[in-house]
Amino acid sequence: MTRKLGAEVGSEAEARHAAGEETLWGESYYMDFVAADAAIGGYIRVGYYPNLGVAWWTAAIVEPGNPTIMSVSFDAPIAGDSVISASGRNFSVDMEVSEPLKALTVRASAVGGSFPDPTAIYRGETGEEVKLEMELSWITDGEPYHYEQTTRYEVPCVVSGVLRIGDRTIAIRGQGQRDHSWGVRDWWSFGWCWLAARLDDGARIHAVEARIPGVDVAFGYVQEPSGSTEIVRSAEVHEDLGPEGLPVGGTAILNGGAIELTIEPLGYGPLLLVSPDAATSRFARAMARFTDQNGRSGFRWVEWNQPQRA
Repeated sequence: MTRKLGAEVGSEAEARHAAGEETLWGESYYMDFVAADAAIGGYIRVGYYPNLGVAWWTAAIVEPGNPTIMSVSFDAPIAGDSVISASGRNFSVDMEVSEPLKALTVRASAVGGSFPDPTAIYRGETGEEVKLEMELSWITDGEPYHYEQTTRYEVPCVVSGVLRIGDRTIAIRGQGQRDHSWGVRDWWSFGWCWLAARLDDGARIHAVEARIPGVDVAFGYVQEPSGSTEIVRSAEVHEDLGPEGLPVGGTAILNGGAIELTIEPLGYGPLLLVSPDAATSRFARAMARFTDQNGRSGFRWVEWNQPQRA
């Protein structure tokens, strides 16, 4: 175990963890990517809720100017408490950590829907059926960062592999982020904004603004190409809302203005999340272009959790 940017993170953290007693205790493996030219990007998340007896599968593929492809399942069975794989009616996924904290490969096949208007997902509409296959590898490209105040770590990566969409085969070479967390996963109690960006000079920026009334909470890191690193202690994100509450632009002010990022969404992969007691949250995710106050620019993903108040 070594000291990283935040709390300590060791190779044993890559494995599944013993569940707590809380109903909404969950464990999550998340991976995203953006091709080098930002012509295509995507994300995959596998979440386990052992006390509810279900696994979540959510995956999105976005190509600016083309329909969003979503493959979603919230009711798959949990295969066991040690494997990092899952399968359900419309998907099968296996995640292999070949070298802890350094290399992870995802092999998946799924059936998704094509959505010219991604807000249709919020309305429960069904898109035209599309088959997906992928074999993608996330190789660590920077320092893993473990949050100091909760059980979660983030890893900046380069991503490569093959993606098949219907009868199209696409070679992926680009950048990505992956994270792993475990603990109570309540999407409906408060909102947040999460972002991870790689700028054109190689800088890596990750930040979370937790939107808890009366509480100022932020997490993240800045890893510069020079090798200098800094923990994000404050984050203030402002967004402009478009149709159905999807953000169409925004700004992120980190560490009191030391870094200011403009956020330009390029394609959306949103989710509608429903709790066991029927609360809802709109989970707005976007592949985006990020530009800092010095003109550095780059791509990756941003999300807004937007609980819908009764």
